[in-house]
Amino acid sequence: MSATLIKDVKETFIKEFKTEPLLIFSPGRINIIGEHTDYNDGFVFPAAVNKGIAAAIQKSESGNSTAIALDLDSTIKFELDKIKPSKEGSWENYVFGVVAEIQNKNKVIDDFNIIFKGNIPGGAGMSSSAALENSVVFGLNELFDLGLTKHEMILISQKAEHNYVGVNCGIMDQYASMFGIKDHALHLDCRTVASNPYKIDFENHQLMLINTNVKHSLSDSAYNDRRSACESVSELLNIKALRDATEADLETIVDKVTPSNYQKALFVIQENNRTIKAAKAIEDNDLELLGALIYQSHEGLSNQYKVSCDELDFLVAQAKKNKHVLGARMMGGGFGGCTINLIDKSEAKAFAETASKAYKNEFNNECSVYFIELSEGTHIVKQ
Repeated sequence: MSATLIKDVKETFIKEFKTEPLLIFSPGRINIIGEHTDYNDGFVFPAAVNKGIAAAIQKSESGNSTAIALDLDSTIKFELDKIKPSKEGSWENYVFGVVAEIQNKNKVIDDFNIIFKGNIPGGAGMSSSAALENSVVFGLNELFDLGLTKHEMILISQKAEHNYVGVNCGIMDQYASMFGIKDHALHLDCRTVASNPYKIDFENHQLMLINTNVKHSLSDSAYNDRRSACESVSELLNIKALRDATEADLETIVDKVTPSNYQKALFVIQENNRTIKAAKAIEDNDLELLGALIYQSHEGLSNQYKVSCDELDFLVAQAKKNKHVLGARMMGGGFGGCTINLIDKSEAKAFAETASKAYKNEFNNECSVYFIELSEGTHIVKQ
């Protein structure tokens, strides 16, 4: 967690509203493996990280509410009984969505002021949106004594994203951000919304992110398209979600689906199995197997699910050339964002430099490297 972020939002809040705020930190997340399985009721393997969103929040006496996005130098004032989605792509929809979903649960909140600032790079696939939603719902729950459980809070965050942002996301991002445990990854069953924590100590190896610093614009619509393709295959198979399907089941409807939707469904079934195998590999401390599963995951995301892009594929190809990288794949919804790399600690810096240089030569664009720590989930910051 960044002390500077907390300091910035606190000082700005006091200056702006002349009162001491409640301080919240809500982390972004990584996902070791299990991509696009969450909205198929499958397994995922996320962890909260030490990058995220700091929020300062307090009740307002001014007769309306104010939200300030410090990073964007953007302020909105609003009335709680007149909330509706703002124009598409606006940051305030995350705030409005959470407020609206709390009100839908017949919980009463009064006017409030919130200022937030983050250090999760936008479009990195590290779920800055879930971190923002969680910081708002967590802060309001605390301020107005709403008595919401963390489980109820993440469902509010998820619905905010569905109904106000228009992204039909699964539950993984909100869950990992809310329930993260320091030094652990969470093997999460997205059907039961229950997880097993795994202590992550790869001894001589570590996880490293490389951000392509690109975000191709079709990502939201493509994400929703993938989701509906999966749902239509589940319907044909007469099952609740692809989590319940085997490869053999899929064979039975091969002539009823397009080849591309067949591949997408096959990817989800295989990825779900990889996620279960990855948990076992971590338990057995079999990093070679974990790395191989991570590479297979990328292969499927790129060739079957088709959510990768040239920049991501290039960085994974760079990783494959380096024997010190055990596995690499794109992480997040796709079409940009980061690759996650499992790499020998002593070689991480050298690989980061080589890959960055090659990337610059290929795309005339800089990539960014992040060394992350696994951290605790959304929490109040005591000052």
